[in-house]
Amino acid sequence: MKVDLIRKYNVPGPRYTSYPTVPHWHEAPTMEQWKAEIKNAFKASNKTEGISLYLHLPYCESLCTYCGCNMRVSSNHGVEKPYIDLLLKEWELYLNLFDERPILKEIHLGGGTPTFFSPQNLTILLEAILAESEIAEDYEFSFEAHPKNTSLGHLEALYELGFRRLSLGIQDFDPTVQEVINRIQPYEMVEEVVLNARKVGYESINFDLIYGLPLQTLKSVEGTIEKVGRLKPDRIAFYSYAHVPWDRKMQRKFTEADLPAEGEKRALYERGKEMFDALGYQEIGMDHFALENDNLFQAMEKQTLHRNFMGYTAGATQLMIGLGVSSISDTWTSFGQNEKNLGEYKARVLAGELPIFRGHLLSKDELEIRRHILNLMCQFSTNWQPESLTDQLVNKNMDQIHQMEKEGLLELQGNKLMVSDLGKIFIRNICMLVDPFIAKETRKELFSKTI
Repeated sequence: MKVDLIRKYNVPGPRYTSYPTVPHWHEAPTMEQWKAEIKNAFKASNKTEGISLYLHLPYCESLCTYCGCNMRVSSNHGVEKPYIDLLLKEWELYLNLFDERPILKEIHLGGGTPTFFSPQNLTILLEAILAESEIAEDYEFSFEAHPKNTSLGHLEALYELGFRRLSLGIQDFDPTVQEVINRIQPYEMVEEVVLNARKVGYESINFDLIYGLPLQTLKSVEGTIEKVGRLKPDRIAFYSYAHVPWDRKMQRKFTEADLPAEGEKRALYERGKEMFDALGYQEIGMDHFALENDNLFQAMEKQTLHRNFMGYTAGATQLMIGLGVSSISDTWTSFGQNEKNLGEYKARVLAGELPIFRGHLLSKDELEIRRHILNLMCQFSTNWQPESLTDQLVNKNMDQIHQMEKEGLLELQGNKLMVSDLGKIFIRNICMLVDPFIAKETRKELFSKTI
């Protein structure tokens, strides 16, 4: 039965790290509108909840063939300081819009590979940012790391700056899979980083794992999770591999024949989930698991769990500013994305311009839908007002909703929709029921498949 449902619902669909999703941005703000959005969001929320910063550090020493990130391969570490100077110049442009010091609730370093940058250069970057800011009492600073180049020096330097959480990109421990995705990192290398991090004092360690990778098998996934169990990270992101070779040329190094078929791919997730359950992990939102002492689990229990371009977080801030090439900023009522091309990003920053090249101003209707999709993604339920836009969309899709009810995926009680345990597999499909853009979508090669 589950295999039949997977075959039925495994269709292209958004991952909903934002709403509207990037392909459906159509109301781009002018530069003056964008500055006004930033100012308004900052004024409304800085003193009460603080702001979030995402710093995109795009450099990697080698190309991982599964990757969907905006990154640049380089062995020249001379690029570090000039790029840091650009980030700090962009931060200065935002500081000029504020009438008080920002209170930092979150900082997240993403990539690329943040630990491509030396501990000394990361210290220069972060000390300059912190010098112009206050730190919230309940702050959370985190960074993504490649086990291959994360030294004790990195861990100590970032810890001194207030970082207490790191996310290690593991993907798979199987040597055959590592070779085809060009991500060679033996278990012993990862173990050393984890032990060093705990010795330094890090409070939360995340492992990123991917299922559905080329040449991956049930045995290789089991072997990977057995090794994960030995190191017992506090949380795990267990993502479905997004195969989008029309958009990411590096994924053309293997074909769909190398990938697990639909039923086989989902079996990898189901087996992984069984093993996580046995290890004491709780399912959090979509594709995430955490131990009960981790604040992501506690946020789910308190219903403060949030999802944005950084993934799941323990709380929300109205304003998230993205610094660096291709970074996305979010004011809740608008989105803005930086130039993707490094040369164009550099030219605009040096000219004293915020390097936004596209964005979206959310309408009242879109803000309503955004709230419901966030509820479904974070709490697996939502409720709406009678005769609202959401009510109209639900009524329009009632035949499909009733069908999903019969299949045991969800339950509809008046103006409340609740997702079942089985339905969590299909959460992206369920979100699509209240997404008016999906009904208009005709291009197939736009999103990865939902399962």
